[in-house]
Amino acid sequence: MAKRDYYEVLGVERGASAEEIKKAYRRLAKQYHPDFNKDDRDAEKKFKEVNEAYEVLSDPQKREQYDRFGHQAEAAGFGTGGFGGADFNGFGGFESIFENFFGGLGGFGRRRPPGPEQGAHLRYDLEITLEEAFHGGSREIKIPRTELCPDCRGSRARAGSKPETCPTCQGSGQQQFTRNTAFGRFVNVQTCSACGGEGKMIKDPCPACRAQGRVVRERQLEIKIPPGVEHGSRLRVGGEGEAGLRGGPPGDLYVIVGIRPHKLFLREGDDLVIELPLNMVYAALGTEVDVPTLDGTAALRIPEGTQPGTSFRLKGRGMPRLRGAGRGDLRVKLKVIVPKRLSHKQKQLLADFARTCDDGKGFIDRMKDAFGGAK
Repeated sequence: MAKRDYYEVLGVERGASAEEIKKAYRRLAKQYHPDFNKDDRDAEKKFKEVNEAYEVLSDPQKREQYDRFGHQAEAAGFGTGGFGGADFNGFGGFESIFENFFGGLGGFGRRRPPGPEQGAHLRYDLEITLEEAFHGGSREIKIPRTELCPDCRGSRARAGSKPETCPTCQGSGQQQFTRNTAFGRFVNVQTCSACGGEGKMIKDPCPACRAQGRVVRERQLEIKIPPGVEHGSRLRVGGEGEAGLRGGPPGDLYVIVGIRPHKLFLREGDDLVIELPLNMVYAALGTEVDVPTLDGTAALRIPEGTQPGTSFRLKGRGMPRLRGAGRGDLRVKLKVIVPKRLSHKQKQLLADFARTCDDGKGFIDRMKDAFGGAK
């Protein structure tokens, strides 16, 4: 009986991609697998036919030969039984293919027993003042976390005893079930139901941690605050997170820094900004003032005739640079203060000053001139 075209067997076009061929094969292999078609006598034949077609079309070299010569390639000496003599009667060589494709179908797909696992990371929100961010230093914090049980050191067994090898899986963490069928030998690998895949059994559990290997404790830590730390900075403290599982390393602690607003200074990057109130007389006459900083005071010369809103910059009097040398600047914004209440003498003096500034013409007279002498 003549063989059917391999593309026809898989139900794909001759120009089908490797992915399309693979999908068609997986679908048909499931459809005709003998284990799922025990009442269908033709299932074995169709199953072999599908596998033979896939064996050829999934191999680029064999597929090229088949596309050129068809089934005549066998007579031309390119191999027998599907271009390679694959022994599908006993599933020789096919078992690994089927296992790769179908994982858990029929019990294939080996699962490794769980190994060491790193503990979870922890987060702590730390609020500090601007002064602390400026000078740096350290802070004591307390965090609740899981730690290795001090009694069993994470073994989960009572002190003086130790976990025993699981008798069910002999320490492998897996159980194997073998089935012999007319189409070959199938091995089903599953996680051991007795030990949960760990390969160990706890006969005498630790009473301190109830065989968990970990306990919750509150731990006090000293956190180093670098000078110049910024709002939202994340400080990593390695190994101070949750304890690991099955001998795994602990997680890390991440301290998120928040800086409280300051009553005088506004921070802009590495610079500090301060608003300086100054009497209008000193702004007009000029003066020297002491400006507060985070590490004392700094002298600032105000030239005469300084206008409201003028800014001055004091180099190197800002925040320390966290990722570099030196410090930012202090920017001083001048806020000219106009008195709200004046004594009679102060009013008289200002009036005299105003007359000297008007060059003999008052404000009302200048307004009249601006509007063409209107009365």
